[in-house]
Amino acid sequence: MKVSGFTFVRNAVLYDYPIVEAIQSILPLCNEVVVAVGNSEDATLQLIQSIPSNKIKIIETTWDDNLREGGQVLALETNKAFNAISKDSDWAFYIQGDEVLHEQYIPSIKEAMQKHKNNHTVDGLLFNYEHFYGSYDFVGNSSNWYPKEIRVIRNNKRIYSYKDAQGFRKNKNEKLNVKSIDAYIYHYGWVKDPKAMQAKQKTFQQLWHSDKEAEKRVGNDINYQYEKNLQSLNKFTGTHPRVMQNRIERLNWDFTYNPKQHNLDLKEQLKILCNKYLGLNFNYRNYKIIP
Repeated sequence: MKVSGFTFVRNAVLYDYPIVEAIQSILPLCNEVVVAVGNSEDATLQLIQSIPSNKIKIIETTWDDNLREGGQVLALETNKAFNAISKDSDWAFYIQGDEVLHEQYIPSIKEAMQKHKNNHTVDGLLFNYEHFYGSYDFVGNSSNWYPKEIRVIRNNKRIYSYKDAQGFRKNKNEKLNVKSIDAYIYHYGWVKDPKAMQAKQKTFQQLWHSDKEAEKRVGNDINYQYEKNLQSLNKFTGTHPRVMQNRIERLNWDFTYNPKQHNLDLKEQLKILCNKYLGLNFNYRNYKIIP
């Protein structure tokens, strides 16, 4: 079985992305990892080149900054990386620049890929998510956070990154048939120095909106105001991936939150309770789970 990893990145240093940790977390599962490094204003290319692994294959890309709707440039860059993986790979493991795989899930993921390798009715594997917010101690629990997403896909070029690169589709807008596995992706996109977070927000809002609308949404603060923009969080009681330990130790800002004090309307509270006690999920599903 041959597995390729793939990802894309731009301005990782400027916006403090844990891209090195993201790549390192999937290396044990992969025979190669293709990294599409976009034209950056910092030393992102040198950062990726510094990762000590001969499995990494870098392709340099240029982002189309005229794509200002729906984050579609992110899907375009994802597809560039996916299209560059080895043709003889069976599976492709997608990891975004702010996502990290915990090493405890590597055996079960490898087992699932081996089990479904020759079953071509399975287009991909569906992962659970932990979305960290504000610090490494809290995770989001409202319905705004997607609970699952596809991160392993079959090496089939009928599959492509969808919309803003959160998930995938195949052929002409068909949802993928996926197997749900007991493994988590840790999403750290909302945990970074407040100044870097605010800078990232200003840039990323421009991938969806005009400059005027992006400025209106982000505001003029120098630091991102985590406390003003949260809804509800749970205390994280697990462990973080080993590759994240040095980054976690460098945390240099304060974030406090009382899980009993939330900002949720009644409808959202009912959704959370139904999910917790009845297993009901009201989130949009960009996939078809098959038994």
